[in-house]
Amino acid sequence: MRTAPSATLARTGVMAVLRAPDARLYEPVVKALSDSGVRCIELTLTTPGTIEVLPHLITAAPEAEIGVGTVLEERDARAAISAGARFLVSPGVIADVAGVATTHRVPVYPGAMTPTEVNSAWRLGAAAVKIFPAATVGPDYIGQLTGPYPDVLTLPSGGVALEDIPAWIAAGCVAVSLGGPLLGDAFTGGSLVALRDRAEQALAGVARGRRP
Repeated sequence: MRTAPSATLARTGVMAVLRAPDARLYEPVVKALSDSGVRCIELTLTTPGTIEVLPHLITAAPEAEIGVGTVLEERDARAAISAGARFLVSPGVIADVAGVATTHRVPVYPGAMTPTEVNSAWRLGAAAVKIFPAATVGPDYIGQLTGPYPDVLTLPSGGVALEDIPAWIAAGCVAVSLGGPLLGDAFTGGSLVALRDRAEQALAGVARGRRP
């Protein structure tokens, strides 16, 4: 059974992807993003300690909707949900991960590129299909997909620049997934004020893309 994208993601149009050297670095960045209005936040399993720190972050940033990404195995999907993950993201179409998410009524965003992969991800119950790597195809690809797949919701990820956000949203994407272009140097001593500025720029880009 498909679980729709959350109201938070649908409203803000931005999913922040946090890939840090250590999970202990997450908290100030999560709080800065949440305070700026970017409240759908993906913590990647490539960061050591992500599952262990997740319950603390949920308490520390109650307004944020925190999920777990780079989920490759069923056991990791179960562990993430048990720790409180509000959604799951995977880089590819992984049936076991999607199955755990749909069973627990947790939105899942599988990565896909080709029309066949997009179809497979949607049939597995994706809340939206993560078009990855998005920079390889560009916003026009979404329009091409809409013809044969008019009901499929899409979430571009991978190389989405802040200045490109309006084009992706105008093409029909439910939201954009942002890593480096949004986070910048936030995990290596960079300014959290600058991070907040980028977050506000991202949200403004979504608003421009949604204008008639």
